[in-house]
Amino acid sequence: MPSIFSHAIVAVTLGKFYPARKVPARFWVLAAICAALPDIDVIGFAFGIPYGALFGHRGLTHSLLFAAVLSMLVVWLAFHARWFSKQWFLLVVYFFIVTASHGVLDAMTNGGLGVAFFSPFNNTRYFFSWRPIQVSPIGLDFLFSGPSWLISEIKWIWIPAAVLVASASLYRKLMTDKSNSAP
Repeated sequence: MPSIFSHAIVAVTLGKFYPARKVPARFWVLAAICAALPDIDVIGFAFGIPYGALFGHRGLTHSLLFAAVLSMLVVWLAFHARWFSKQWFLLVVYFFIVTASHGVLDAMTNGGLGVAFFSPFNNTRYFFSWRPIQVSPIGLDFLFSGPSWLISEIKWIWIPAAVLVASASLYRKLMTDKSNSAP
């Protein structure tokens, strides 16, 4: 799995493409939390839940259903958007994508048993055929492991995220300049 930092970076990067020009601070905080939250399932190890079980690591909390439920819950609790309005729909879609991005990144790693995208309906674990991201250590093990996982995340997540953020910022600036110069 990529580190929680990389999951949060992806969430913030995706937020730069959110159509609203201004969003409250809670938008960014909740985006980072939603992107990292699927890894809450690692506590299952302490309770003896097997890795490949429904509530095991990369199981239910990494599923598309979990992303959908969490996104609706976050929008309902943190934003005052009228149900099924355009604002509600955009927020739900954004938080769904942010949460689902966790499983997508995990499916691009070189470790673990795969991601149960369709749990609880199907607990089959999936990886993508292209898996360039080195799996990061769980817990505080990253302090004692080599830097190769961090280099991998910088190369495959952080640098592309920075390019996308810069591109989105440039695009918005150009569009703002264009609209300000219109007669």
